[in-house]
Amino acid sequence: MIQPSPVPSCPYWIGGVAASMAASITHPLDLTKVRMQSLGPMVPRPSMFAVMRTSFAESGLRSLYTGLSASLLRQMSYSLVRLGAYEEMKRRLSRRGRLTTGKLLLAAGAAGALGGIAGNPAGAFPVDILLVRMTSDSLKPPEKRYGYRSALTGLMNLLREEGVKGLCRGLGTNATRAVLMNVSQVGSYDAFKATLLQNHLPLVNYRLQDNFCLHVVASLAAGACGTTVCSPADVIRTRIMNSSVKASPVHVLIQSLREEGPMFMFKGWTPAFMRLGPNTVLMFVFYEQLKRWWSSFPQR
Repeated sequence: MIQPSPVPSCPYWIGGVAASMAASITHPLDLTKVRMQSLGPMVPRPSMFAVMRTSFAESGLRSLYTGLSASLLRQMSYSLVRLGAYEEMKRRLSRRGRLTTGKLLLAAGAAGALGGIAGNPAGAFPVDILLVRMTSDSLKPPEKRYGYRSALTGLMNLLREEGVKGLCRGLGTNATRAVLMNVSQVGSYDAFKATLLQNHLPLVNYRLQDNFCLHVVASLAAGACGTTVCSPADVIRTRIMNSSVKASPVHVLIQSLREEGPMFMFKGWTPAFMRLGPNTVLMFVFYEQLKRWWSSFPQR
């Protein structure tokens, strides 16, 4: 069992705001992760710090926030939907009895699929495509760069140059990755949180309370889980979205396996965790605080 009592309702926008606050702090690590995943086979392979140092050398601190507008747009579409839908599903399920881990993971997967579609749909905001292209643009030769100045100009250029089909690039892989992310990050957060509440910590024999410390520990574990589970789909998705030619996930997988071996699926794992770990902690801490702030007001 996970939740012994009904889950209180909260507005959808709280999840998007919490994710945006976290992304504003961790964006440089997200940029580094995307750039490492976009690199083909290189010997010697550049480290995370080498990639970050090269990015900083472009134009100082400002270069580390390239694509921030696309990141915020992504959080207010993808994260807003995946967190909001998950909370609503969890609330409805709690009315029918106690929540089990299986029910939570199922709800997290369904909400993740909705979030992935919202973040990269035909006819709406292709924010994941813009984020990948904007953050990895400097890796390309000048004549092949997209040159998006902001998420909105990138959206207009994408529509003009590639039409509605351009908005669908990587949709299947993106939705799959979103399901994996929501299950392994959001669903596991509740599972870790419930486990920690119900059991004493090993070695120190201490039982955590539902407070800031619990949120940090549970979200760190969820961040590590999410990074590992999502790394293969994340790398393939990045390469599809960064490609100037049409490529299927299977084609990218086979070609990358042939050229780089199976470890390519975990390329950029360290910056991915260094980004997703703090991002997960910040997102859930902000999210929990915003929910408590909202619940302190009289029911509307």
